[in-house]
Amino acid sequence: MRNRLLLLLAALLLSSVALADEAQIRRVLESKLGSVRIEGIQPGPVPGLYEVRYRSAEGVQVVYTDAAASYIIIGTIYESQSSRNLTEERMRKLNAIKFESLPLDLAVKVQRGNGKRVLAMFSDPYCPACRQFERALAQIDNLTVYVFMYPVIRPENTEHSRMVWCAPDRAKAWLELAAAPKPKLPDAAAGCGDPVDKVLKLGRSLGVNSTPTLILANGERLSGGLAASDLTDLLDQRR
Repeated sequence: MRNRLLLLLAALLLSSVALADEAQIRRVLESKLGSVRIEGIQPGPVPGLYEVRYRSAEGVQVVYTDAAASYIIIGTIYESQSSRNLTEERMRKLNAIKFESLPLDLAVKVQRGNGKRVLAMFSDPYCPACRQFERALAQIDNLTVYVFMYPVIRPENTEHSRMVWCAPDRAKAWLELAAAPKPKLPDAAAGCGDPVDKVLKLGRSLGVNSTPTLILANGERLSGGLAASDLTDLLDQRR
């Protein structure tokens, strides 16, 4: 009985220390990070570090600190043995959304092969990184990409995305505009009731602030393109 009481007392003391640490972390970081609202604190991927989550216009963000909030670490943590980017993996999960909640009827569907690998993408046809990423996508077979046309890099060319939607073959028109060595404008006039404005609103609501932004079938989100082999591995792991 005495041993149980001692164990209970030790647990309570540890709990109070943890709560005190969390209160200290909240107080210090909310002032240092510009009065942001901290959404959660938990042990980080490295012993002695705490992960602190807060929300910004770009979505959920993560910083790290010690138990007393004496130091704030802003950046990325890699696991040296495996070269895994632990921060990026965590961010994918924190900013994940339900894939089935996406309004896929607002996207251009591009399918290769049987299309069993699935990906959604916010992309601007005049974004250099997007155009480069299209070359990687072309190397992956059995892939379905739902392209949410997101003309934010060169908004003066928004009309070109509207023309893609009005083309008889939207997938072909998109690839000719966004993936060809030289952009080819669709043979279609805008004005058919395209969803570009709705997609822009959707992207802002989801905190999409860069292109390409990818959403995997399990809802994990990535900013920026990947090599074809790396993306294939991700798609096959998360189906």
